[in-house]
Amino acid sequence: MGTKIRPFLMFQGNAEEAMNFYVSLFPGGEIIDIVRYGPGEAGAEGTVMTASFSIGSQTVMCIDSPVKHDFTFTPAFSLFVDCEAEEEIRRLSSVLAEGGATLMPLDEYGFSRRFAWVSDRYGVSWQLNLK
Repeated sequence: MGTKIRPFLMFQGNAEEAMNFYVSLFPGGEIIDIVRYGPGEAGAEGTVMTASFSIGSQTVMCIDSPVKHDFTFTPAFSLFVDCEAEEEIRRLSSVLAEGGATLMPLDEYGFSRRFAWVSDRYGVSWQLNLK
């Protein structure tokens, strides 16, 4: 088996909530595994030590960081989604931007007939493109 490369998202106490939100948005999305911190371990008991979930054909890893830090996600890294239908891109851009921010509104751009770039309520950046 070859080298495996997966996106890795580091949250601060809401990894499980974010995973549940993401898998609810995409058909076939699922939480693959989740390991929680126990009593006396590095992270808060019950939070996510390590987990993985699947959306589209992509497996994403995530954790709740046991270390508090001043940085968060940046739009310099985003999840790029090719949408098959206008209805899908409209739904995703609306739901993902709710409680977050719209970086580029859903519109026609020279490089895409319909495109949106949003940051969700957890700070994760998403680029949505109508194929």
